[in-house]
Amino acid sequence: MAFGNSSNEDSMMSEINVTPLVDVMLVLLVVFIITAPLLAPQSLKINLPKTDAVQQNDQPQQVSLVVDAQGNVEMDKQAVNDAELAEMLRTRAADPQFQLQIEADSAVPYGRVATLMALAQKSGVTKLSFITLSK
Repeated sequence: MAFGNSSNEDSMMSEINVTPLVDVMLVLLVVFIITAPLLAPQSLKINLPKTDAVQQNDQPQQVSLVVDAQGNVEMDKQAVNDAELAEMLRTRAADPQFQLQIEADSAVPYGRVATLMALAQKSGVTKLSFITLSK
């Protein structure tokens, strides 16, 4: 016996009963609300071991490469051209602790800085950083 029109008993019921679906979804929501705080790592009560701070003895060998507004390059406060720079970087890049720090003026075109980065990469420099000022 179908609900609806009694005159047309052969027609299908086209309404969906969503009450069981809503009940299941509310139960799942309550389960997730209860179990979510238990899954977070900070909610686990564990005692981490305490150690003394360790001083790192091997500091990286930091070399400063300064590029002024005209594109002139100074390495360790000594003016160098691109060929001399490539040779100096090639000899120093063999040290695994070597790190090149580039200080470029804001007026220097990006192309000049990209050229120096490519030169450093060809010379074997693997650690490269840029020095900037914070706002």
